[in-house]
Amino acid sequence: MRIIQFKQDGRTCVGRVIDHDQVELVAADDGVYGLALQAIAENAALPALIERRATGTRVDYQALVDERRLLPPLTHPDPAHLLVSGTGLTHLGSAASRNAMHAKIAQDPAPSDSMKMFKLGVEGGKPAAGAAGVQPEWFYKGDGGIVVAPEADFPVPGFAQDAGEEPELAGVYVIDPQGRPRRIGFAIGNEFSDHVTERFNYLWLAHSKLRPCAFGPELLLGEAPADLQGTSRIVRAEDTLWEQPFATGEANMSHTLANLEHHHFKYAQFRRPGDAHVHFFGTATLSFADQVQTRDGDRFEISLQGFGRPLRNTVRYQPDAGLAQAEGL
Repeated sequence: MRIIQFKQDGRTCVGRVIDHDQVELVAADDGVYGLALQAIAENAALPALIERRATGTRVDYQALVDERRLLPPLTHPDPAHLLVSGTGLTHLGSAASRNAMHAKIAQDPAPSDSMKMFKLGVEGGKPAAGAAGVQPEWFYKGDGGIVVAPEADFPVPGFAQDAGEEPELAGVYVIDPQGRPRRIGFAIGNEFSDHVTERFNYLWLAHSKLRPCAFGPELLLGEAPADLQGTSRIVRAEDTLWEQPFATGEANMSHTLANLEHHHFKYAQFRRPGDAHVHFFGTATLSFADQVQTRDGDRFEISLQGFGRPLRNTVRYQPDAGLAQAEGL
């Protein structure tokens, strides 16, 4: 089952995807977040709850897209309680570009820290069921305030050096009243980073990740297929500037999803009841590796087999806001 969120008459509505053209309205007071909490309270499977609350009312999917009424498929009533994070160097196709990005200018034959991290994942990222494997690279992106809706613009701050896509699989979670993470489902993600800043020095990775992101438009409930094939595309003035297929899912990763989830949720601060989480599982391809530089108005389009409509967002560069200064009280 795939579901979406959208705006209608000032409300956050939930729709069950029927096909490419139609969604069915689902009765929900607080969107997908409220449905997830209700499923937890009733000890019910979320898809079964959605089936029970389906209204039979059909909504035109394309109209939601054209009118920019789509929302991220999970929102929190208080955006500060939706935490966005991710892991890197988790895909079998990602190490070469990162290693080249961080290679030493002196042509030192020793592997970079990125390659060392990648090899750790290959050797220990897929432990036996019930065991913890090696921990991955981890980063924090922000809270719900940095999440951009599907079809909406990606604001690029004036101080940014780059605006590059990162097509990924994202996991979506809510923390139950007992402090246990409960996975709602999976979505297409565009983690969106500043690769020029990252390339200058890997210690600036944290800075490079503090950018907007998007996920959706559809949320796939249940387990994610092990082998997922997708396409990442950049469109400029309605012409394809760059396009590349990518593979994700556990069959194409150096870590299991369970291992990545463990190394995020093992921290007690990420198990606060009522919080929601979006966690990006890492990318396998980057246009930046092909020396692509995005411009204002470029559109990212990321599709993933089995996840319905593509995730699309347009780059919009913002003026420099000047020096950020703290004032004494």
